Amino acid sequence: MSDTLGGNIFSTQYIEPDSRSAWIRLFIVLVFCIVAGVGMWSVVVFLPTFQADFGISRADASLPYTLTMIGYGLGGILFGAFSDKRGIYKAVIVGIVLVSIGYVLAALSRNIYVLSLIHALLIGLGTSTTFAPVIAHVSKWFVVRRGAAVGIIASGQYLAGAFWPLVLDRLVVDYGWRTSHTIIGVLVVLLMVPLATALRAKPKPTEVGTDGVVPMRLKTIDCNRNLFQGLLIFAAFGCCIAMAMPQVHMVAFCSDLGYGPAKGAELLSILLACGVASRMTFGWLSDRWGGLKTLIIGNVLQAFALSLFLLSDQITSLYVISILFGLFQGGIVPAYALVVREYFPEAQAGLRVGLVMFSSLIGMAMGGWLSGYIFDITGSYVAAFVNGVSWNLVTILIIGWLMLRARSNRLAA
Repeated sequence: MSDTLGGNIFSTQYIEPDSRSAWIRLFIVLVFCIVAGVGMWSVVVFLPTFQADFGISRADASLPYTLTMIGYGLGGILFGAFSDKRGIYKAVIVGIVLVSIGYVLAALSRNIYVLSLIHALLIGLGTSTTFAPVIAHVSKWFVVRRGAAVGIIASGQYLAGAFWPLVLDRLVVDYGWRTSHTIIGVLVVLLMVPLATALRAKPKPTEVGTDGVVPMRLKTIDCNRNLFQGLLIFAAFGCCIAMAMPQVHMVAFCSDLGYGPAKGAELLSILLACGVASRMTFGWLSDRWGGLKTLIIGNVLQAFALSLFLLSDQITSLYVISILFGLFQGGIVPAYALVVREYFPEAQAGLRVGLVMFSSLIGMAMGGWLSGYIFDITGSYVAAFVNGVSWNLVTILIIGWLMLRARSNRLAA
C-alpha cells in the first residue's frame, strides 16, 4: 500500500488511512499542537502575577483563564464547522494570526478586564483551531487505530502543559509577564506556520474492500440522537469542572501552602506529563473498549484522585496525588471525540466534536473561576475540591445511563 496517492509523505495529496504517511504527519501535528498549547497554559502560570500586578482578588485574577477557555470552546465550534467546509489548513492559519496578535496586544493591557477580553477574542479563539478541529481532521486519517491516534494528538495539549509552565515561569521571573507575552507572540508565528503544512493533506476516500480497508461502521444506541449529543455535552461540562480545580489552581494552591509558585509549576508539569501517558494509553485501550467505557473508567478514577487532595497537603503526598490525578484523568476528553466518531457521520465530525469540546472547555473555564470564587468565600480550597468531586459523580451517572442504553440496544438487536 502506498503512503499517498502521489507517493510523497509531504505532498498535499490524499493519504491512505493508517499508512506510514498518516503516522508521520500525526507526529508533526503533535509538535504543532504542543507549540500551540502555550495559548491555554500561559494564563495558568501568570495567574498569581496578574493578581499581584493589578491588585485584584483571586477570582478576578482567574478571569483571563475563564474567558480564554470560553473563546477556546466557541472557536472549536466555529472553526470546526469552517474546517468541515474550507479545510483545516486555512482554519489553523487564521488561528495562528489571531494568537500572535493577541499576545502582542495583551502585553499592553492596563487592567484585568481588557487582558481577559484579548485572551478570549484573540488568544482563546485562535488557539481553538489547534484542538477540536485538528482532532476531528486527524481522526479521518485512521480507521483501525483511530482511538490511539486521537489519544496521541490530544496529548499535545498536556505535553504543552508539561513543557510550557516551566519555560513561562522562567520567562516571567526574568522579563515580567508583559515582555513574556510579546516573546510568545513572535514565537507562535515562527514555529507554528511551518508545522501547520502537515495539515494540508486530506484522508483518501475509502470504500469497503479497497486496499483491505474497511471504514468504521457507526454504532447505534437506544437514545434520541439529539438527546445523546446533549448528554455528552453536559457530561463533558461536568467532568471538566472537576478537572479544572488542580490544573488551574495548582500554582496558587502551592503558594498558599507556603511551597511557592515554582513548586506549583513543577507539580502542574508533572501532573500534565502523566496526563500525556494517560491520553496515549487510554487512546490505545479505547480501540478495544470503545469510547463510552473509556469515559466512565476515566471519570471514576478522576473522582478518586481528586478526593485524595482533601486528605493531605504535605509536599510528598502532593507529588504522589498529582501523578495519580494526571494518570487517571488524561484519557477522558479524547474519549468524547471518539464517542462522536463512533456514533455520528464523518461529515459532521468537525462540528459535533467542536460542540462537545466547547462544553468541556466551558467546564474548564467555569471550574477555574468557580474554584477561585469558592476560595475567596471560604479562604481555602477544601470546598472547591468537594465541588469538583460532586460534579464528577454527576458525570458518572450520565455516562453510566448512556452505557445502559447502548447495551440495551445491542440486546434488542
